Amino acid sequence: MQTFPLVFHSSPDQIIAWRDGAAVTVREFLADVRRLAASLPPGGHVFNVCADRYRFTVSLCATLVAGKTSLLPSTHTPEMVRALSSFAPDALCLHDSDDCAIDLPRFRYPETAAADVPADADVPQIDGARVVAYVFTSGSTGVPVPHRKTWGFLVKNVRAAADRLGLLTEERATLVGTVPPQHMYGFESTVLLALLGGLAFSNRQPFYPVDIRAELAAVPEPRVLVSSPIHLRALFANDEALPRASLVLSATAPLSEKLALDAEARLEAPLMEIYGSTETGQIATRRTARTAAWELFPDITLTPRADDSGEQTMWASGGHVEMPVPMGDALELIDGAHFLLHGRKADLINIAGKRTSLAYLNHQLNAVPGIVDGVFYMPDETHADSEPVRRLMALVVAPELTAADVQRALRERIDAAFMPRPLLFVDSLPRNATGKLPREVLTQLIEQERKRATPLTFTVSPDHPALAGHFPGRPIVPGVVLLDHALDAIGGALGRSFDACRIESAKFLSPAVPGEALDIAWETAASGAIRFTIRAGERAVASGTLAAPPA
Repeated sequence: MQTFPLVFHSSPDQIIAWRDGAAVTVREFLADVRRLAASLPPGGHVFNVCADRYRFTVSLCATLVAGKTSLLPSTHTPEMVRALSSFAPDALCLHDSDDCAIDLPRFRYPETAAADVPADADVPQIDGARVVAYVFTSGSTGVPVPHRKTWGFLVKNVRAAADRLGLLTEERATLVGTVPPQHMYGFESTVLLALLGGLAFSNRQPFYPVDIRAELAAVPEPRVLVSSPIHLRALFANDEALPRASLVLSATAPLSEKLALDAEARLEAPLMEIYGSTETGQIATRRTARTAAWELFPDITLTPRADDSGEQTMWASGGHVEMPVPMGDALELIDGAHFLLHGRKADLINIAGKRTSLAYLNHQLNAVPGIVDGVFYMPDETHADSEPVRRLMALVVAPELTAADVQRALRERIDAAFMPRPLLFVDSLPRNATGKLPREVLTQLIEQERKRATPLTFTVSPDHPALAGHFPGRPIVPGVVLLDHALDAIGGALGRSFDACRIESAKFLSPAVPGEALDIAWETAASGAIRFTIRAGERAVASGTLAAPPA
């Protein structure tokens, strides 16, 4: 039986964490772990939702020491909780929130500190075959799929990553993470990297740029920023000075070369991207500012295999990967140690015989100056004859640009076959804590935006009281009545009242007559303002803009 220590620090007096600016030694940490392990209720599985990174880590280790297994799903939705309950009927929710409403038996993380910190700080030895956690991914059917992680797998994986990143030195760094510890990347790179690399970590999870700057400044050098492209893009949105880092890590989505260069310049540190999967763990890195090629960890190999249809898939094996794993990405081998990433296989698009990937299109979209955030989307639609039709769409956050500006810039970057139709402007994209856009959430947003763009039809009856005297023998609908119908229809579609809204502009382009069918088409601009047009068939009757409505 091969065992590995719970923590790899060389001394019990080394700092393992910073809690709101206060240092925590390994000795104090282990005391907290033992105290919590002794107080955990019966049951073999723990759903750890602690938001504070220190409490999460203590809970993870206490669960392990107590002989229990952690459950780490990618989301905390009611449907996911039901799936966890079905997978592990004895699951307990361990939390640190005053308003936790997760529908499982709940246990609150104890607030009081350990009463005594023993002079001897024996580090628990963990069997390498011990299952530490189940992490869950969503399969092709949408049903969460559990993947077990043994202590030996995690130790070998994270130690290899720490060695590749140059973190196994006498000068121990402190990790500051903008990503949650429950996500596989945050789990590996902010929690396990500290435990198994002999490093320290900050308990906070800063999100906004001002908080990231403050947290970097609050911990000692050398410091490592563990982040994602969406957080880094927001961090560099202005020119405010940033505390220096010794290293920047990024994952969860491909990073552009420009953003990598900005990160290295602003934080005075190399930026390394991490590549891997839930099934394999971390298996490769690249310094994005210098190369597009990924370098595999030592002893990891990629082997192409063709399936029955002739489609080629890369399989990862060796090193900490316990058994060969098929990769869901389109990978191109350069040599035995390097490869190029062309995006998720599911993201590959073929339109009119031309091929590209959503990852490439998203990269080009977000490289357009003035676009704060953006994403391409390929829905499956069906005609009446049930033949699927693929219509590429895009959503953008671009307060200073028009649709024509974006389209003009995209024509210089992508083939005309991949131009988005439609191009929708939104106030923000519903990214999760790691900066990803879950497809189901994005689909809901698209449907909402489509409904907003659907024309609303109305008519004004010839006996409407506003028509009296307007005008005798040639009645036309007054402009105020047209605006009133527009406000009422759009407000109904949004579920809001526009009784006190401000009309920024209105133009009356041609007369509307009583009884005539009129359509209202409208869209929400990036600023939140609502643009609308009233038409009688192909003829424009009126148009205008409503100020951004209150929430």
